[in-house]
Amino acid sequence: KFACYSGIVPFEYSSGTSLRGKSRVSHFADKKMKSILHMASLAAIKHDAEIKNYYERKKQEGKHSLLIINNVKCKIISRAFAVIFRNTPFVNTYKFVS
Repeated sequence: KFACYSGIVPFEYSSGTSLRGKSRVSHFADKKMKSILHMASLAAIKHDAEIKNYYERKKQEGKHSLLIINNVKCKIISRAFAVIFRNTPFVNTYKFVS
């Protein structure tokens, strides 16, 4: 729900049987939150090894850069809510896996 509120979940135009145009984000989204998440995702791509590798891998697969940044925003929201609900600090397990 927070991802939808912050404007990163795309909605498709459909009438049940046909699709009309590209999917777009909700115009009710909080623009300030969306811009904060965008800047956070750009910083995470530069400084977080896990997200940087994810970005480069998806870019090599031919994905559009804004689509990848949108996915990074979802990852940031997931991390934040996991920390809040678990009531524990974030543990970077990426360095232990590789």
